[in-house]
Amino acid sequence: MRGYMGKILEIDLSAAKIETRPIKEDDQRKFIGGSGLAAKIFFDSFNPAVDPLSSENPLIVMTGPVVGTQFPGTSRFAVCGKSPLTGIWGEGTCGGNFGPELKFAGIDGIIFKGISPQPVYLAIEDDKIELRDARDLWGMDNYTLTDLLKERHGKEKRPKVLSIGPAGENLVKFATICNDKGDFIGRTGMGAVMGSKRLKAIVVRGTQKMEVSDPGGYTALRKSLIAKSRDAVVAQSFRSMGTDTGMDLGMMTGDVPIKNWMVGEDFELSAKLGGPSLTEKFLTKSHACSFCPVACKRMVKVDDGPFRTEEGPGPEYETCATFGTLIMNDDLAGVIKANEWCNRYGMDTISCGAAVAFAMEAFEKGLITKRDTDGIELTWGNIAGAIEMLHRIAKKEGIGAVLSEGTREAAKRLGRGAEEFSVEVKGLEAPMHDPRGFHGMGLAYMTSIRGACHLMHLCLGVEQGITAYPEAGFLENYVGPSSEGKAEMIKLCENLGLPCNSLVICEFVTWTLSANDLAEMIRVTTGFDFALKDLLSCGERTWLLKRGLGNMMGVSAKDDRLPKRILTPLKEGSAAGSVPDVERLLREYYELRGLDRDGKPKKEVLIRVGLDELAKKLHG
Repeated sequence: MRGYMGKILEIDLSAAKIETRPIKEDDQRKFIGGSGLAAKIFFDSFNPAVDPLSSENPLIVMTGPVVGTQFPGTSRFAVCGKSPLTGIWGEGTCGGNFGPELKFAGIDGIIFKGISPQPVYLAIEDDKIELRDARDLWGMDNYTLTDLLKERHGKEKRPKVLSIGPAGENLVKFATICNDKGDFIGRTGMGAVMGSKRLKAIVVRGTQKMEVSDPGGYTALRKSLIAKSRDAVVAQSFRSMGTDTGMDLGMMTGDVPIKNWMVGEDFELSAKLGGPSLTEKFLTKSHACSFCPVACKRMVKVDDGPFRTEEGPGPEYETCATFGTLIMNDDLAGVIKANEWCNRYGMDTISCGAAVAFAMEAFEKGLITKRDTDGIELTWGNIAGAIEMLHRIAKKEGIGAVLSEGTREAAKRLGRGAEEFSVEVKGLEAPMHDPRGFHGMGLAYMTSIRGACHLMHLCLGVEQGITAYPEAGFLENYVGPSSEGKAEMIKLCENLGLPCNSLVICEFVTWTLSANDLAEMIRVTTGFDFALKDLLSCGERTWLLKRGLGNMMGVSAKDDRLPKRILTPLKEGSAAGSVPDVERLLREYYELRGLDRDGKPKKEVLIRVGLDELAKKLHG
């Protein structure tokens, strides 16, 4: 089938054995690729009860059928497995250039099993595939390692590098995986899984070409989609200001968390931390993922002062919030430095920044003292102290070792009411979008497969009025702090959003396209007779499979909840006094989704979508 290279590598690191396996065509049609296909592979081949850091937990790297084409936004890939941070299904996607290069090497995905006796890295150059000794690379940060491996494998050949830094080696529970310095599999701790396997990096170089089923249709569609994604207002905004363009608007709409979710509005902070300030003071140039006309990435440089940096990848909106508004810091240069260190160590800036904010509140309330912090004044706004603490988190030193477990576990260890200021769902720290301003996002956090998440669905774009998909059944307008109609919206957002993680395509580009465009991309690439209804059916089936995996890993109805902090009304800002109606949202959503009182998909629902084996495992 076109769009697929027809080969998945299966690598047993314990035995240094490399084999290949095909992709079942039925699985391609039902789950497409990316995290959807990875979930099916996990379900078929692995034990959901496995310890996330054991040899039995796989690390699954997966592309999708449109990755390697030149459709806009199709540079992404997924990395999946059981999360060490949450203990349930974990996945992340990122852009950059690794995904297409893996396809150009003739490979759709890689399954890593076992644990290597010593540090290794995987080198791929078309059909030449080998594990190499990485003992000399162990301990290197992502930036240093990437430069060294590019030189070693012929910089002129432009090899692509996927790597972990010291945080992944040290099994920090929210460690990331880095693609060429600037793109990250950030959430759920897949970097720790990679570190547990003593796999330091993957280097890939490919020279093969992607083939599509309908070349004429592909060419015409590509031209149309490039124009759409280039000319859309949201794309122009990202191109000019990056994702941090959302800071100012978010402050006006009640979207931006402040002081560990306790304050509803601070326009002085947003003015100093937003896209215009980043662009005016620190931007050196914009940057794009492979084949993307949007170019939302920022390259930045801090010329002088205590946070001086060389030119490098700049912070996204999420980082400007976690190391900015969330800790009451208004020094954008400090945010850039914190971002650089998180990149080098390989740590999720959302979870790491949230851990620092949690620690600052614990410090303020006396649960943590200067003795615990080795003298660091963890006071609000102290970005220098925050950076010192992130060093300790990456190295698991002192109180940093506690914070490296994530805020849910840190709160358990601290006790004395610390649970009240750990803002997480299912163990995953909430991203920087406040459900008190957008109640649908609250439901999305509660029911998202991997925990609090703004990217496993299309809720962010739909509920904030950035995009609309009437052809997929969406109503005209969902904007505003209301719970009415949001259960139906979230189901649709998931059914349309999950296939995007299977294709694998950038959400920002998806906001500029129609749902029919997505289905047509699959049709002209693969040759499947794929229409919009098939895309939505795939999304529903994939959600139910992942939910079932979560159930088998211990998720139940009691885990579909929001933290107390998000259910505490704010006193100021546009979302003042507003909280999601959790009982109504969950009642309506469970009925629409076909979940039973325990939070499991009903047997008849699973059978209807062709998940008979899952139905047997969940219901007998």
